Amino acid sequence: MTNSPLGGIGGGGRALPGSNVLQLEFPQSLAVYDDYAAAQKAVDFLSDKEFPVQNCMIVGTDLKQVERITGRITTGKVAAGGLLSGVWLGIFVGLIFALFDSGSTFATVVTTALFGALFGMIWALVGYAATRGRRDFSSVRVVVATRYEVLVEHKLLLRAQELLAQLPGGRPNPFA
Repeated sequence: MTNSPLGGIGGGGRALPGSNVLQLEFPQSLAVYDDYAAAQKAVDFLSDKEFPVQNCMIVGTDLKQVERITGRITTGKVAAGGLLSGVWLGIFVGLIFALFDSGSTFATVVTTALFGALFGMIWALVGYAATRGRRDFSSVRVVVATRYEVLVEHKLLLRAQELLAQLPGGRPNPFA
């Protein structure tokens, strides 16, 4: 029988190659926290009490994607970004050409930087025009968990519960 990467949690019973480190034989829920720091504090407390924490896992659940809008994208910004990107590529290509060219190194690097700038700007503007204004903003995206569950091997659950009861605020109120 094959375990899932999380020891029976999700995955349809299929294990990922090399995922043995993510497996517990029969994981049981020890506690659920609203933030990762609290879950980490609980596991750290167990470690301080010499509990075999290699039999624990912290699993982020209830995932959500958060996207923070960082600004507008304009034709000018796209052109400037393409130009700068092209300059760097042109300088790199120019330095490589200069290694094999017996002529002026400076002229070779400047020429390729100018061609790179022109090419980069045109390429960026064509790509921007192809979007037809469907996404005229820049953003940063991250997937975050809204809850963190501490799982422990079933045979150590009672011991972990007893230890965690000693930590003030270590066991969140399940009825809150």
